[in-house]
Amino acid sequence: MVNVSAQPRACSIARTLDIVGEKWALLAVREVLLGDRRFDEMVRRTGAPRDTLAARLRTLVGAGILERRPYSEHPARFEYVLTDAGRDLYPVIVTLMRWGDRYLAGDDGPPLVLEHRCGHRLEAQVVCQACGEPLRARDTRPVSL
Repeated sequence: MVNVSAQPRACSIARTLDIVGEKWALLAVREVLLGDRRFDEMVRRTGAPRDTLAARLRTLVGAGILERRPYSEHPARFEYVLTDAGRDLYPVIVTLMRWGDRYLAGDDGPPLVLEHRCGHRLEAQVVCQACGEPLRARDTRPVSL
């Protein structure tokens, strides 16, 4: 028998997905991370419908992930820059990219690679901050605070 009175799990993942869990939101953040900060560039690079992208950008600005800054007065034009919260999404984006490269790239390989400032190709990996071991689901457990 299913308990229909159970409440949804309180979860930081769900709260985060409320803001960035839609495809165009994460692609907008990706574009700003890659240096394309202006609306028309983002539309071109993402393929997003203009009205949809505008709505996602408003959400990202409202959530404090992006800031909207003017770069032209006549006509009024704006660009988007990352806040600290937006820059903290970089590891998330790179981890998603790594997963896609591993499971979806096909024979041609990844469409884009990243190079670290040390000169080596970047291979994103999540590790335990305390011991440095790679993160694996089987090695973790949820603990209520």
